[in-house]
Amino acid sequence: MVLVTGGTGFLGSYILKQLVEKGYNVRAIRRGNKTPFWIEREIIEKVQWMEGDVLDVVALEDAMEGADAIIHSAAVVSFDKKDRKQMYQVNVEGTANIVNMALEKGVSRMVHISSVAALGRTSNGDHVTEEKKWEESKTNTHYAISKHKAELHVWRGMSEGLDTVIVNPATILGYGDWHSSSCAIFRQIHNGLKWYTSGINGFVDVEDVAKVAVLLMQSSICEQRFIACSDNWTLKNCRSK
Repeated sequence: MVLVTGGTGFLGSYILKQLVEKGYNVRAIRRGNKTPFWIEREIIEKVQWMEGDVLDVVALEDAMEGADAIIHSAAVVSFDKKDRKQMYQVNVEGTANIVNMALEKGVSRMVHISSVAALGRTSNGDHVTEEKKWEESKTNTHYAISKHKAELHVWRGMSEGLDTVIVNPATILGYGDWHSSSCAIFRQIHNGLKWYTSGINGFVDVEDVAKVAVLLMQSSICEQRFIACSDNWTLKNCRSK
């Protein structure tokens, strides 16, 4: 039994798809009756859905009952000031709840979906690698800070015996809801971008990240992180594409 948090979200929904297609018993947490419309209905119907969220400790306890592994992909991705409080609550407090409950329930394996942003930006243009250490900087966004703080809870869980591996995706692209997460990029491009800034960004396909997450769940690798990035594009090139 694999529990997926954030199963109604962009990446989480593709993780559900991967797991169902590989024959796993899959459980996911959701609020209300929302399901990802971009995933085939026959996949959605094979998922055991449970009411709750990562801030609901009682719901998490029920969701983790009998779970052998967790893929924690629930997160708020936003650069809007009005979403900041919720983002810190979900990304940091929610991850702490997941780690604590997994330790309490004796879950044997966890994959934490972080972000390459959790490693911080480089000021000299060097590539970010798995060995990079977080540095306080005015260039780090609040989203990056929230994901870094979330990782601190994950590393703490590892030190307490939770068998965990971390995935740090670059900006994830794919078919999904144009009004949320990184999918909003497509809406912005569709509406027209009149300018771009200098700089480079990494991108990766959502299905590739889902495959990486499941493969790492199946592996014995622990206490390591893996950046998932396919290509680095200049922002000028992104606009032209």
